[in-house]
Amino acid sequence: MSILTALSLAGVAIGYHQGRLSVVIALFFLGIGYGSWDVAMNVQGATVERLLGRAIMSRFHAGFSVGTVAGALLGTVMVALEVPVTIHLVAVAVALGIAVPIGVQAFVPDTAAQEQTVDSAATPTTPDAPRSALSAWREPRTILIGIFVLAFAFAEGTGNDWIAIALIDGYGATAAIGTLGFAVFLAAMTAGRWFGPAWLDRYGRVALNRVLTGASLIGLALFIFGQYVPLAFVGAALWGFGISLGFPVGMSAGADEPAMAAARVSVIASIGYCAFLAGPPLIGFIGEQVTVLRAMIMVAAVLALALGIAGNLRPLTSTQTPSTTERRPVE
Repeated sequence: MSILTALSLAGVAIGYHQGRLSVVIALFFLGIGYGSWDVAMNVQGATVERLLGRAIMSRFHAGFSVGTVAGALLGTVMVALEVPVTIHLVAVAVALGIAVPIGVQAFVPDTAAQEQTVDSAATPTTPDAPRSALSAWREPRTILIGIFVLAFAFAEGTGNDWIAIALIDGYGATAAIGTLGFAVFLAAMTAGRWFGPAWLDRYGRVALNRVLTGASLIGLALFIFGQYVPLAFVGAALWGFGISLGFPVGMSAGADEPAMAAARVSVIASIGYCAFLAGPPLIGFIGEQVTVLRAMIMVAAVLALALGIAGNLRPLTSTQTPSTTERRPVE
């Protein structure tokens, strides 16, 4: 999928000289490659997490955040140096197509965690056979985790796209201050993802995410209603820090049962990425009516919903499946 993504990115870089249809086709395959790659790397992250026996997924997502910053900075440098977009994107595509296929050779097999469980058991057992991938769409727990992830994807996407503009339009800040506010948000989110594993191991998924979601709601209130730029910065930091673990922990929760990890992660990712697709434009549309700053109240409403369904993140017991409704898993 990384090779498909690289070829598609090169297609975008070259195709825009040929017309819109070429770009649309290349973007379509770019989406397929990137989306499938995203599911695969989250399944790999969950496998490594099980092998280590401790929470680690959020650190992989911290790498994702660092990559976002690096890509933005690289783009800024390319624009400043007046490097043609074709050269920029083709160079990135070549680096991607070489580095990732080499890097994934060091990944562990998808069944490694199952094999470790079997080898360490007193009585050897056969790993559960995976059920139909479509059956994951009928599991209430999986769907609710997907909605949980959607809420955090919506909060993250809104922050990425609109914090700077909200500071400029809502607080009268300069473009530089607006960019700095976005940097504070992103830095806080990356820090939360890096230090999160230790907190997850100590306090558990549900309790920690409830506390962090509460902090994010406080941050949003400060950002929207603070009236002063310093308060908005504090709000942006709490907002970013508070949402840092929602997405990665949701992926870990979906992969609790190795045999169905790929199917459930794909369902959760499909639901969650709807927020990245529709969320920022929705904020922009509402912002035209009531200002971008006030439109961010929508983010608080969605996070409040996530707070209410966070209990579904509890790890499954060895005998429980997501379709079980009567028995609550132990954290």
